[in-house]
Amino acid sequence: MKIITRADIAAIARNIKAAGKTIVFTNGCFDILHAGHVRYLAAARALGDCLIVGLNSDQSVRNLKGPARPVNCQEDRAEVLAALAAVDYVVIFQETTAENIVTEIKPDIYAKGGDYTIEKLPESKIVAAQGGRTVLVPEVPGRSSSNIISRMNDYNGTEK
Repeated sequence: MKIITRADIAAIARNIKAAGKTIVFTNGCFDILHAGHVRYLAAARALGDCLIVGLNSDQSVRNLKGPARPVNCQEDRAEVLAALAAVDYVVIFQETTAENIVTEIKPDIYAKGGDYTIEKLPESKIVAAQGGRTVLVPEVPGRSSSNIISRMNDYNGTEK
């Protein structure tokens, strides 16, 4: 099973590390999965032996993106992420940042999209203090859930 409960993820991470494997952790809303997400997750997975994806809960997405989001519920988003070959585990978290779950997992590498800076990621300080590092994966220009939603909202119903 690739979708793991929050209660189980720390023990799973300890077992992976005990086996000498490198854990990469990333997190996000992953609301409407698109090619940018797929490329980003594949690049993150290539940084280590195991990719754990922290998925923002529905409530945390609303807190971050507004009341109209997420478009897809957390169970559906988790299922779609878990179906990707690059993803080893998915864990849903309630907070708006991944600081607490990063503290629990203790990843060797924290991966985030290139639209962030290491200085603005509170998780980076935690990872560094635990002996890990943060890697910024270049973003895929023009690929975002927000752009897709905007295009859908602009669509006037005529065939193109």
